[in-house]
Parts: sequence; C-alpha cells; structure tokens
Amino acid sequence: MDFIGTQKKVKTQTPASTKFTQAPKAKTTSMAELIRQKAVSLGIQPGQMNKVELIHSIQRAEGNTACFGTSNGRCPYTDCCFMADCLKV
Repeated sequence: MDFIGTQKKVKTQTPASTKFTQAPKAKTTSMAELIRQKAVSLGIQPGQMNKVELIHSIQRAEGNTACFGTSNGRCPYTDCCFMADCLKV
C-alpha cells in the first residue's frame, strides 16, 4: 500500500535568497475509501455495509476465508492486506 500525502520541502533559488516552499499536497484517500474501491473492483456493491461486512465480502470474492476480526491476535495469514487492522479488532 502506498502512503499518499507526505509533504516534501522543495528548495528553490531566487536571486536574493534561498527559500523553501511546500510541494503540492497529493490527494489522500482514507482506508475506508480504499476498501470500498477494492470491493467495487471485485463487483461488490458496498451499499450500507460496515467495514467488517465489506472486508468479509472481499475475502469471499477473492476465494479466501471470511475471517477478518476473528483471529484473537493469532492469524496464520501473514500475507493478508487486512492483517494490521484485523489484529486491532
């Protein structure tokens, strides 16, 4: 996953001085929006689903076990893109 929205200082030279300006902000996308986009790309209509229901739908659509939020801190699926959030639930 890419982290969007980090700011970098850009050094510009002017004849009289050196100054720093902010690089333009990149549009940030929330985790919820990324999950919704992933669902739509899999043909799932998110509607009014909550986060857990939506992730379970994504997991099923990908042929995986719909296990998000059920690991009790012990998850064998270390390559799951939802693992960090799952272990918090």
